[in-house]
Amino acid sequence: MRYRGYAVGELAEKTSFDEVAYLLLNDDLPTAGELKEFQSRVAAARLLPEPVRQLLGALPAGAAPLDALRTAVSALASFDPETADNSRDANRRKAERLLAQMPVVIADHYRLSKGLQPVAAKADLSHSANFLYMLRGTEPTADEVRALDISMILYAEHEFNASTFTARVIVSTLSDLHAAVTGAIGALKGALHGGANEKVMDVVRAAGNPATAEQWTRAALARKERIMGFGHRVYKAGDVRAGILKPIARRAAAAAGPEYVAWEETAEVIEGVIGREKNMFPNLDWPAGRLYHSLHLDIPIYTPMFAMARIAGWAAHVIEQLDHNRLIRPRSIYNGPAPRDVRPISERGSA
Repeated sequence: MRYRGYAVGELAEKTSFDEVAYLLLNDDLPTAGELKEFQSRVAAARLLPEPVRQLLGALPAGAAPLDALRTAVSALASFDPETADNSRDANRRKAERLLAQMPVVIADHYRLSKGLQPVAAKADLSHSANFLYMLRGTEPTADEVRALDISMILYAEHEFNASTFTARVIVSTLSDLHAAVTGAIGALKGALHGGANEKVMDVVRAAGNPATAEQWTRAALARKERIMGFGHRVYKAGDVRAGILKPIARRAAAAAGPEYVAWEETAEVIEGVIGREKNMFPNLDWPAGRLYHSLHLDIPIYTPMFAMARIAGWAAHVIEQLDHNRLIRPRSIYNGPAPRDVRPISERGSA
């Protein structure tokens, strides 16, 4: 798996999410000067118009974080000075602003839903560090930042998945970037695309502990239950991203404490049984859900975090689509009644 020619494993090892976002939006990795300028622009955009923040506070108490993010992105279109400008340069600038604003939306909505005041970003923190800081109100450790950064790199892009294709279909009509991202978030909400990382800890907890995990997994497979976090429509022999993130999740668990280490051991048993019995392997969501749990993040924000990473990939696809645009308009194959005449209502029976 590669982003613009670079192996994703090498990017995860040698770069930051900030660099990868720049790569996706600008075709190549930045120089030190380009990165500094990029980070400065994103930092300057890391705030919300007050009406959007008020909108987040006005949502019902039980509003799902992903729904709040979708609503906020749509609202942000009304406040962006270049919403209607679909030029390449304008879309890059809008993409940078959304890259900055989406983590703020997630963090602000989270805190407001808990009765807490939002925390303003710090200009000297990286993208991942700022997100954790805005959520918690305290600066994260370097290990926490690096772990989140790697997961963000791995979630940043994944070719023509459902949400990316949705974004490209929308913008192929010459709609705007904000509309495309709003639609992409809507596609991500579906259980067959996003949301698997939010179900991972349900699976691990249901399995109990390392001693009971094999019996539970075999019983679940016998019942033909779908175990979230396994299998992929593209990677039949295993998702390379899951392998990259797995040791990161284990290190985070070790730092979080014995209970979290036990969850990792339980997950290892589940993984082994499903691999042997079904020849199915973990996808990225399997270690990501456990990593976020070890970082003490609330489960309902896991899929919004997917979106705040994927915005870089979505925007890159939108820009590419508009560079060589053609309306995406598939034809359908009709499968219904043969041609027939319309009868007057008086001749259609008495029922």
